[in-house]
Amino acid sequence: MLARLSADVRQYLLITGNYWAFTLTDGALRMLVVLHFHQLGYSPLQIAMLFLFYEVFGVITNLVGGWLGARIGLNRTMNIGLAMQVIALSMLLVPAVWLTVPWVMAAQALSGVAKDLNKMSAKSSIKLLVPGEQQGTLYRWVAALTGSKNALKGIGFFLGGALLTTLGFATAVAVMAGALLLVWMLSLVLLKRDLGKAKAKPKFRDIFSKSRAINLLSAARMCLFGARDVWFVVALPVFLAATLGWDFWQVGGFLAAWIIGYGVVQSFAPYLTGRKVGKVPDGRAATGWAFVLAAVPAVMAALLAYGTSPSGVLVIGLTVFGVLFALNSALHSYLIVSYANEDGVSLDVGFYYMANAMGRLLGTVLSGWVFQTWGLTACLAISASLILLAAVVSLALPAASRAPGHPDGAT
Repeated sequence: MLARLSADVRQYLLITGNYWAFTLTDGALRMLVVLHFHQLGYSPLQIAMLFLFYEVFGVITNLVGGWLGARIGLNRTMNIGLAMQVIALSMLLVPAVWLTVPWVMAAQALSGVAKDLNKMSAKSSIKLLVPGEQQGTLYRWVAALTGSKNALKGIGFFLGGALLTTLGFATAVAVMAGALLLVWMLSLVLLKRDLGKAKAKPKFRDIFSKSRAINLLSAARMCLFGARDVWFVVALPVFLAATLGWDFWQVGGFLAAWIIGYGVVQSFAPYLTGRKVGKVPDGRAATGWAFVLAAVPAVMAALLAYGTSPSGVLVIGLTVFGVLFALNSALHSYLIVSYANEDGVSLDVGFYYMANAMGRLLGTVLSGWVFQTWGLTACLAISASLILLAAVVSLALPAASRAPGHPDGAT
């Protein structure tokens, strides 16, 4: 059956399969580390700090990785990412006494580099597999890839807990490393060579985007993901455990279910944002949905400030926030691929996801500091402010889904 498919579709399926396999191990690894160090007596804030280098190196990797992909090809950067994840997993197979905080942070740093190389390669590749005039198809493919990734990351959380329970830490990590090694070997053989390689080798200074549309979208993306993580990464799980008395499995299960639902909504975003009536989103759509999203954490913060039951506010509020945030994220993911210059597409996509990683880093740091100093209500208020800023920035995006021409938009 696969032989009947076009070469581009087969490449898309291969890229998606690579991305899925990587995402499962990435989500499972995070849960394995969280659970393992929780068992060792680390606080939630200390556990969150284990992933600090994961986010820091994500910023660097996206900035440099886009340039690297344009020079050597996206097939190579994707395969490098898979190989690095195998190495990161293998670093955790050392004797238990060697699993110190610095060692685990180093493994997470390598995993962060691997993850963002893999994501940048996957998102950039789609641009090259869909004809420029088929924007509806591009939107569906991007939404399917992004949504399935997030759903699988949530499944990875469950997988990590199940593997830890049934196999133990070391065996679970070894199984994941072995499975990903097989995926990497298949990818080396099957992935199209020189995919995404720019016709003219870009200079290192080209890592910074010259497109006004992409710079604006990147700034909005940074604010958007900072707004999510300022309360989601540290503040929310600590609040659920310490204030509401949820046990660890309730917290982990709730967050995993949220991520899975978030991914499912992303996959259907084209049908919820106008694709069903023959439209694809543009800058105006990104602005409108951001303004709607900003209202959710603002209302939640107000309700908590007035003494409303926090469990109901958080469960209902997080559900609404998840649906709206998924739509906003899917719109952005489509717009960056649409705006990106086809020759050396990874340069633009890498710069954009650098801003995404910067937002996650900002949110992670603020989440611990603001929550510890002022509490969850303050985190939600800052979240609403950052989303409003993203909406204001988006006002300057091109009205058309594809900007007139690079460097002010897509080619």
